[in-house]
Amino acid sequence: MKLNNTDMKNLGLTEEYIQESKLYKDLFVGRVSSQSKNLYKVITEDGEIAAEISGKFHYSVKELSEYPAVGDFVMVDRTDNSQGNGIIHHTLTRKSVFARKVAGSREDIQIVATNIDTVFICMSLNNDFNLRRLERYLSIAWDSGAIPVIVLTKSDLCKEIEARLNEISSIAIGVDVLVTTSAFYEGYQSLKKYLANGKTVAFIGSSGVGKSTLINCLLGQIVLDTNGIRTDDKGRHTTTRRELIMLPNSGVVIDTPGMRELGIISADLMKSFSDIDELAYDCKFNDCTHKNEPNCAVQKAIKDGVLSIERLESYWKLKKETKYEGLNSKMIEKEKINDMFHGMGGMKNARKFIKEQNRKKRR
Repeated sequence: MKLNNTDMKNLGLTEEYIQESKLYKDLFVGRVSSQSKNLYKVITEDGEIAAEISGKFHYSVKELSEYPAVGDFVMVDRTDNSQGNGIIHHTLTRKSVFARKVAGSREDIQIVATNIDTVFICMSLNNDFNLRRLERYLSIAWDSGAIPVIVLTKSDLCKEIEARLNEISSIAIGVDVLVTTSAFYEGYQSLKKYLANGKTVAFIGSSGVGKSTLINCLLGQIVLDTNGIRTDDKGRHTTTRRELIMLPNSGVVIDTPGMRELGIISADLMKSFSDIDELAYDCKFNDCTHKNEPNCAVQKAIKDGVLSIERLESYWKLKKETKYEGLNSKMIEKEKINDMFHGMGGMKNARKFIKEQNRKKRR
Protein backbone atom coordinates (compact mmCIF):
# COMPACT_ATOMS: atom_id res chain seq x y z
CA MET A 1 0.00 0.00 0.00
CA LYS A 2 1.50 3.31 -1.09
CA LEU A 3 0.91 6.28 1.17
CA ASN A 4 0.65 9.74 -0.35
CA ASN A 5 1.59 12.99 1.40
CA THR A 6 -1.87 13.27 2.95
CA ASP A 7 -1.55 9.77 4.44
CA MET A 8 1.88 10.56 5.87
CA LYS A 9 0.46 13.70 7.46
CA ASN A 10 -2.34 11.59 8.93
CA LEU A 11 0.47 9.50 10.39
CA GLY A 12 1.66 12.61 12.25
CA LEU A 13 4.38 13.77 9.88
CA THR A 14 4.55 17.52 10.51
CA GLU A 15 6.38 20.24 8.63
CA GLU A 16 8.97 20.29 11.43
CA TYR A 17 9.75 16.61 10.88
CA ILE A 18 9.87 17.09 7.11
CA GLN A 19 12.43 19.89 7.51
CA GLU A 20 14.50 17.85 9.99
CA SER A 21 14.44 14.83 7.67
CA LYS A 22 16.05 16.93 4.92
CA LEU A 23 19.24 16.98 6.98
CA TYR A 24 19.79 13.33 6.04
CA LYS A 25 20.46 12.87 2.33
CA ASP A 26 19.54 9.66 0.51
CA LEU A 27 17.38 8.49 3.42
CA PHE A 28 13.59 8.26 3.83
CA VAL A 29 11.39 9.23 6.76
CA GLY A 30 9.15 6.62 8.38
CA ARG A 31 7.40 6.02 11.68
CA VAL A 32 8.02 3.04 13.97
CA SER A 33 4.80 1.05 14.32
CA SER A 34 6.06 -1.90 16.39
CA GLN A 35 9.15 -3.57 17.77
CA SER A 36 10.03 -7.19 18.46
CA LYS A 37 13.49 -7.64 19.98
CA ASN A 38 15.91 -6.12 17.45
CA LEU A 39 13.46 -5.98 14.56
CA TYR A 40 11.20 -2.99 13.90
CA LYS A 41 8.24 -2.32 11.66
CA VAL A 42 8.32 1.13 10.06
CA ILE A 43 5.54 2.79 8.07
CA THR A 44 6.90 4.67 5.05
CA GLU A 45 5.31 6.39 2.07
CA ASP A 46 5.30 3.02 0.25
CA GLY A 47 3.85 0.98 3.11
CA GLU A 48 5.11 -0.89 6.16
CA ILE A 49 8.58 -2.43 6.09
CA ALA A 50 10.73 -4.54 8.42
CA ALA A 51 13.85 -2.72 9.58
CA GLU A 52 16.80 -2.93 11.97
CA ILE A 53 19.18 -0.31 13.29
CA SER A 54 22.57 0.24 11.67
CA GLY A 55 25.76 -0.93 13.36
CA LYS A 56 26.90 2.69 13.76
CA PHE A 57 23.60 3.60 15.42
CA HIS A 58 23.86 0.58 17.74
CA TYR A 59 27.38 1.42 18.92
CA SER A 60 26.53 5.09 19.46
CA VAL A 61 23.69 4.27 21.86
CA LYS A 62 24.59 4.84 25.51
CA GLU A 63 21.18 4.20 27.13
CA LEU A 64 18.19 1.98 26.32
CA SER A 65 16.00 5.06 25.89
CA GLU A 66 18.08 6.15 22.87
CA TYR A 67 16.96 3.19 20.77
CA PRO A 68 13.99 3.76 18.43
CA ALA A 69 10.61 3.25 20.10
CA VAL A 70 7.04 2.92 18.89
CA GLY A 71 5.93 6.35 17.73
CA ASP A 72 9.39 7.56 16.72
CA PHE A 73 10.01 9.12 13.33
CA VAL A 74 13.17 7.55 11.90
CA MET A 75 15.36 7.82 8.82
CA VAL A 76 15.63 4.58 6.85
CA ASP A 77 17.54 3.60 3.72
CA ARG A 78 14.53 2.24 1.78
CA THR A 79 10.74 2.26 1.59
CA ASP A 80 10.15 -1.39 0.67
CA ASN A 81 11.66 -4.77 1.54
CA SER A 82 12.23 -6.03 -2.01
CA GLN A 83 16.00 -5.91 -1.37
CA GLY A 84 15.88 -7.05 2.26
CA ASN A 85 15.22 -5.37 5.59
CA GLY A 86 15.52 -1.62 5.86
CA ILE A 87 18.24 -0.02 7.96
CA ILE A 88 17.41 2.69 10.51
CA HIS A 89 20.17 5.30 10.68
CA HIS A 90 18.68 8.11 12.78
CA THR A 91 15.81 8.94 15.12
CA LEU A 92 14.25 12.38 14.68
CA THR A 93 13.68 14.70 17.64
CA ARG A 94 10.97 13.47 20.00
CA LYS A 95 8.27 16.00 20.90
CA SER A 96 6.87 13.92 23.77
CA VAL A 97 7.90 10.75 25.60
CA PHE A 98 5.91 8.52 27.96
CA ALA A 99 8.54 6.56 29.89
CA ARG A 100 8.84 4.45 33.01
CA LYS A 101 11.61 2.86 35.04
CA VAL A 102 12.35 -0.72 34.03
CA ALA A 103 10.87 -3.19 36.53
CA GLY A 104 13.34 -4.32 39.19
CA SER A 105 16.25 -2.49 40.77
CA ARG A 106 17.88 -1.15 37.60
CA GLU A 107 17.63 2.51 36.67
CA ASP A 108 17.10 1.83 32.97
CA ILE A 109 14.32 3.76 31.25
CA GLN A 110 11.74 1.97 29.12
CA ILE A 111 10.10 4.15 26.47
CA VAL A 112 6.42 3.24 26.29
CA ALA A 113 5.49 5.56 23.40
CA THR A 114 6.80 8.73 21.76
CA ASN A 115 5.47 11.71 19.81
CA ILE A 116 2.01 11.41 21.32
CA ASP A 117 -0.48 14.25 21.57
CA THR A 118 -2.92 12.68 24.02
CA VAL A 119 -2.55 9.94 26.63
CA PHE A 120 -5.70 7.96 27.32
CA ILE A 121 -5.18 6.71 30.89
CA CYS A 122 -7.54 3.73 30.91
CA MET A 123 -8.93 2.41 34.17
CA SER A 124 -11.92 0.10 34.48
CA LEU A 125 -14.79 0.91 36.81
CA ASN A 126 -14.83 -2.59 38.29
CA ASN A 127 -12.00 -4.23 40.27
CA ASP A 128 -9.21 -2.24 38.59
CA PHE A 129 -10.32 1.10 40.08
CA ASN A 130 -7.46 2.59 42.12
CA LEU A 131 -6.98 6.32 42.87
CA ARG A 132 -3.36 6.02 43.99
CA ARG A 133 -2.38 4.26 40.77
CA LEU A 134 -4.23 6.91 38.80
CA GLU A 135 -2.18 9.64 40.51
CA ARG A 136 0.96 7.84 39.42
CA TYR A 137 -0.20 7.61 35.80
CA LEU A 138 -1.20 11.29 35.77
CA SER A 139 2.18 12.39 37.13
CA ILE A 140 4.03 10.58 34.35
CA ALA A 141 1.54 11.61 31.66
CA TRP A 142 1.83 15.33 32.48
CA ASP A 143 5.62 14.98 32.46
CA SER A 144 5.58 13.27 29.04
CA GLY A 145 4.65 16.43 27.16
CA ALA A 146 1.28 15.02 26.06
CA ILE A 147 -2.18 15.85 27.40
CA PRO A 148 -3.69 13.21 29.73
CA VAL A 149 -7.34 12.16 29.49
CA ILE A 150 -8.83 9.67 31.94
CA VAL A 151 -10.85 6.97 30.21
CA LEU A 152 -13.03 4.96 32.59
CA THR A 153 -13.91 1.65 30.95
CA LYS A 154 -16.54 -1.07 31.52
CA SER A 155 -19.16 1.35 32.85
CA ASP A 156 -21.77 -1.36 32.19
CA LEU A 157 -20.21 -3.34 35.07
CA CYS A 158 -20.41 -0.51 37.63
CA LYS A 159 -23.44 0.59 39.65
CA GLU A 160 -21.64 3.42 41.48
CA ILE A 161 -20.45 5.61 38.61
CA GLU A 162 -21.31 8.95 40.26
CA ALA A 163 -19.44 7.99 43.42
CA ARG A 164 -16.39 6.98 41.35
CA LEU A 165 -16.49 10.28 39.44
CA ASN A 166 -16.62 12.23 42.71
CA GLU A 167 -13.53 10.38 43.94
CA ILE A 168 -11.65 11.10 40.72
CA SER A 169 -12.60 14.80 40.72
CA SER A 170 -10.59 15.22 43.93
CA ILE A 171 -7.33 14.20 42.22
CA ALA A 172 -7.77 14.75 38.47
CA ILE A 173 -7.50 18.52 38.45
CA GLY A 174 -7.80 20.03 34.97
CA VAL A 175 -8.12 16.61 33.31
CA ASP A 176 -11.01 15.43 31.12
CA VAL A 177 -12.73 12.29 32.38
CA LEU A 178 -14.64 10.01 29.98
CA VAL A 179 -17.00 7.22 31.01
CA THR A 180 -17.01 4.47 28.38
CA THR A 181 -18.10 0.94 27.59
CA SER A 182 -17.53 -1.21 24.55
CA ALA A 183 -20.85 -2.97 25.16
CA PHE A 184 -22.76 -0.65 22.80
CA TYR A 185 -22.04 1.94 20.08
CA GLU A 186 -22.80 5.09 22.09
CA GLY A 187 -20.55 3.85 24.89
CA TYR A 188 -17.29 4.87 23.22
CA GLN A 189 -18.25 7.77 20.93
CA SER A 190 -16.83 10.33 23.40
CA LEU A 191 -13.30 9.13 22.48
CA LYS A 192 -13.63 10.35 18.90
CA LYS A 193 -13.36 14.06 19.64
CA TYR A 194 -9.69 13.49 20.62
CA LEU A 195 -8.90 11.76 17.32
CA ALA A 196 -7.93 13.84 14.30
CA ASN A 197 -5.82 13.74 11.17
CA GLY A 198 -2.15 13.90 12.17
CA LYS A 199 -2.81 13.35 15.89
CA THR A 200 -1.48 10.46 17.99
CA VAL A 201 -3.32 8.99 20.98
CA ALA A 202 -1.68 6.39 23.25
CA PHE A 203 -3.82 3.98 25.28
CA ILE A 204 -2.10 3.36 28.64
CA GLY A 205 -3.31 1.34 31.63
CA SER A 206 -3.26 -1.90 33.56
CA SER A 207 -3.76 -5.33 32.03
CA GLY A 208 -7.29 -6.22 31.02
CA VAL A 209 -8.93 -2.79 31.31
CA GLY A 210 -10.17 -2.96 27.71
CA LYS A 211 -7.68 -0.82 25.79
CA SER A 212 -7.51 -3.14 22.77
CA THR A 213 -11.27 -3.62 22.76
CA LEU A 214 -11.85 0.14 22.57
CA ILE A 215 -9.35 0.45 19.72
CA ASN A 216 -11.16 -2.33 17.83
CA CYS A 217 -14.41 -0.42 18.34
CA LEU A 218 -12.85 2.75 16.89
CA LEU A 219 -11.51 0.76 13.91
CA GLY A 220 -14.88 -0.85 13.32
CA GLN A 221 -13.26 -4.28 13.06
CA ILE A 222 -11.30 -6.75 15.17
CA VAL A 223 -7.64 -5.98 14.52
CA LEU A 224 -6.22 -6.52 18.00
CA ASP A 225 -6.63 -9.74 20.00
CA THR A 226 -8.76 -9.46 23.14
CA ASN A 227 -9.90 -11.79 25.90
CA GLY A 228 -13.01 -11.82 28.02
CA ILE A 229 -13.43 -11.12 31.72
CA ARG A 230 -12.25 -13.64 34.31
CA THR A 231 -14.48 -15.05 37.03
CA ASP A 232 -13.09 -12.48 39.51
CA ASP A 233 -14.41 -9.65 37.25
CA LYS A 234 -10.92 -8.66 36.05
CA GLY A 235 -9.88 -8.48 32.42
CA ARG A 236 -7.38 -10.85 30.86
CA HIS A 237 -4.08 -9.47 29.60
CA THR A 238 -3.72 -9.91 25.84
CA THR A 239 -1.48 -7.21 24.31
CA THR A 240 2.17 -8.27 24.47
CA ARG A 241 3.86 -5.40 22.64
CA ARG A 242 3.31 -1.76 21.75
CA GLU A 243 1.70 -1.20 18.37
CA LEU A 244 0.87 1.90 16.34
CA ILE A 245 -2.27 1.68 14.21
CA MET A 246 -3.55 4.15 11.61
CA LEU A 247 -7.19 5.24 11.71
CA PRO A 248 -8.75 6.38 8.41
CA ASN A 249 -8.38 10.21 8.37
CA SER A 250 -8.32 10.24 12.18
CA GLY A 251 -4.63 10.04 12.99
CA VAL A 252 -3.13 7.08 14.81
CA VAL A 253 -3.53 5.22 18.10
CA ILE A 254 -0.91 3.30 20.05
CA ASP A 255 -1.92 0.17 21.95
CA THR A 256 0.35 -0.74 24.87
CA PRO A 257 0.66 -3.83 27.09
CA GLY A 258 -0.73 -3.61 30.60
CA MET A 259 1.83 -2.50 33.17
CA ARG A 260 2.04 -4.42 36.43
CA GLU A 261 4.62 -1.92 37.70
CA LEU A 262 4.86 1.76 36.84
CA GLY A 263 8.25 2.85 38.12
CA ILE A 264 8.78 6.59 37.92
CA ILE A 265 11.85 8.21 36.38
CA SER A 266 10.44 11.71 36.11
CA ALA A 267 7.05 13.20 37.00
CA ASP A 268 5.24 16.52 36.88
CA LEU A 269 4.00 16.77 40.45
CA MET A 270 3.11 20.44 40.12
CA LYS A 271 0.35 19.56 37.66
CA SER A 272 -0.74 16.19 39.05
CA PHE A 273 -0.76 17.55 42.63
CA SER A 274 -1.58 21.18 41.88
CA ASP A 275 -4.02 21.28 44.82
CA ILE A 276 -1.20 20.55 47.30
CA ASP A 277 1.11 22.94 45.47
CA GLU A 278 -1.51 25.69 45.75
CA LEU A 279 -2.08 25.06 49.46
CA ALA A 280 1.68 25.16 50.07
CA TYR A 281 1.83 28.86 49.14
CA ASP A 282 0.09 29.62 52.44
CA CYS A 283 2.54 27.59 54.54
CA LYS A 284 4.68 29.61 56.97
CA PHE A 285 7.94 28.20 55.60
CA ASN A 286 8.93 28.07 51.93
CA ASP A 287 10.61 24.68 52.43
CA CYS A 288 7.72 23.21 54.41
CA THR A 289 7.59 19.41 54.15
CA HIS A 290 3.95 19.41 55.36
CA LYS A 291 4.82 17.06 58.21
CA ASN A 292 5.62 18.70 61.56
CA GLU A 293 6.14 22.38 60.75
CA PRO A 294 3.95 25.01 62.50
CA ASN A 295 1.30 26.90 60.48
CA CYS A 296 1.32 24.34 57.66
CA ALA A 297 -1.56 25.06 55.28
CA VAL A 298 -1.50 21.51 53.91
CA GLN A 299 -1.91 19.91 57.34
CA LYS A 300 -4.68 22.38 58.10
CA ALA A 301 -6.47 21.32 54.89
CA ILE A 302 -6.33 17.71 56.10
CA LYS A 303 -7.79 18.65 59.49
CA ASP A 304 -10.54 20.62 57.76
CA GLY A 305 -11.37 17.68 55.49
CA VAL A 306 -10.36 19.55 52.33
CA LEU A 307 -7.48 17.18 51.55
CA SER A 308 -7.13 13.47 52.32
CA ILE A 309 -4.11 12.13 54.19
CA GLU A 310 -3.90 9.34 51.56
CA ARG A 311 -3.34 11.92 48.80
CA LEU A 312 -0.62 13.68 50.79
CA GLU A 313 1.10 10.35 51.49
CA SER A 314 0.94 9.55 47.77
CA TYR A 315 2.54 12.94 47.05
CA TRP A 316 5.37 12.22 49.51
CA LYS A 317 5.92 8.77 48.01
CA LEU A 318 6.16 10.09 44.45
CA LYS A 319 8.48 12.93 45.49
CA LYS A 320 10.78 10.35 47.06
CA GLU A 321 10.72 8.12 43.97
CA THR A 322 11.52 11.04 41.68
CA LYS A 323 14.32 12.25 43.98
CA TYR A 324 12.48 15.50 44.68
CA GLU A 325 12.05 14.81 48.41
CA GLY A 326 12.68 17.93 50.50
CA LEU A 327 12.35 20.27 47.50
CA ASN A 328 9.65 22.89 47.03
CA SER A 329 8.01 23.69 43.66
CA LYS A 330 10.66 26.17 42.50
CA MET A 331 13.46 23.83 43.52
CA ILE A 332 11.83 20.91 41.68
CA GLU A 333 11.52 22.98 38.51
CA LYS A 334 15.18 24.00 38.76
CA GLU A 335 16.17 20.36 39.27
CA LYS A 336 14.21 19.30 36.17
CA ILE A 337 15.84 22.04 34.07
CA ASN A 338 19.30 20.97 35.27
CA ASP A 339 18.47 17.36 34.35
CA MET A 340 17.34 18.53 30.92
CA PHE A 341 20.67 20.26 30.31
CA HIS A 342 22.75 17.62 32.11
CA GLY A 343 24.81 16.97 28.99
CA MET A 344 25.92 20.61 29.01
CA GLY A 345 26.84 20.65 32.69
CA GLY A 346 23.56 22.14 33.94
CA MET A 347 21.50 25.20 33.13
CA LYS A 348 24.29 27.65 33.96
CA ASN A 349 26.64 26.16 31.38
CA ALA A 350 23.76 25.80 28.91
CA ARG A 351 23.16 29.56 29.10
CA LYS A 352 26.86 30.18 28.44
CA PHE A 353 26.72 27.84 25.46
CA ILE A 354 23.64 29.60 24.01
CA LYS A 355 25.23 33.04 24.48
CA GLU A 356 28.40 31.86 22.75
CA GLN A 357 26.40 30.47 19.82
CA ASN A 358 24.47 33.74 19.46
CA ARG A 359 27.74 35.68 19.57
CA LYS A 360 29.11 33.58 16.71
CA LYS A 361 25.99 34.16 14.63
CA ARG A 362 26.34 37.93 14.97
CA ARG A 363 29.91 37.89 13.69
